[in-house]
Amino acid sequence: MPTWRASLPMYNLPEMRAENTAFWAALRAELGAEGMTHLPAELSFDRPPVPGAIEAENLFTQVCGYPLQTIFRGQARLLGVPTYAVEHCAPGRHAAVFIVRADAPYQRLADLKGADFVFNSPHSNSGMNLPRLALARIGARAPFFASIRETHSHPANVERVAKGEADATCVDNVTYAFMARHRPWVRETTRILAPTPSTPAIPFVTAITTPEPIVAALKAALLRVGRDARWAEARAGLMMAEILPPEVADYPEQIRHEAEAAALGYPEFR
Repeated sequence: MPTWRASLPMYNLPEMRAENTAFWAALRAELGAEGMTHLPAELSFDRPPVPGAIEAENLFTQVCGYPLQTIFRGQARLLGVPTYAVEHCAPGRHAAVFIVRADAPYQRLADLKGADFVFNSPHSNSGMNLPRLALARIGARAPFFASIRETHSHPANVERVAKGEADATCVDNVTYAFMARHRPWVRETTRILAPTPSTPAIPFVTAITTPEPIVAALKAALLRVGRDARWAEARAGLMMAEILPPEVADYPEQIRHEAEAAALGYPEFR
């Protein structure tokens, strides 16, 4: 059995360490009730949102659904799908949001033509795949932006827009909500220009090699953390309304988004 690792890299601002720790403590308690021992005492906070791979020691983590269909295909088992109490979310679903400065002149997506744009990763659903689809649906064709830079960080991109170092970005709406909660200056200096189409929310997963009895225990424990009243505070800290079973989400939908953008004439995000 590997030395297990647990991490929550998707919503992991430094200001959120206590909330993420409380969530892991809740899940760890429920796993203990399932008879699981030798669990990580603490979360790993240094794992990047788009790692090189989902290694065998990954007992519990959260990974964007788009790379699960591409670069991480066949590397993970789905455990549960969170629902967040955040604007533009629905049960088991979320969206991305285009962010501009509060005083920027842009009023609609088409106004971003010729803008300087920053995005986190070509493997990101909210940073690349969803904004590509949103722009394709309004008739955008490449090259749409004057410049486009990959930066590897949603939060840093919001900061770049706030400082005037970029005209626009597109980030996961839950990331933006956490930034607005913990960094009031984000609310004061930036605004949402438009949401993208919705998509299945970022799932909780385990490595594909995790033994089936442990996978079953993880799924059951997650559902209890997502619904039981005694964990309400742990959920509230992460703006989480509930956790649904993985069967509710159709992650290949995100590959269909890719295909639709290509069919509309915008296959490459630039």
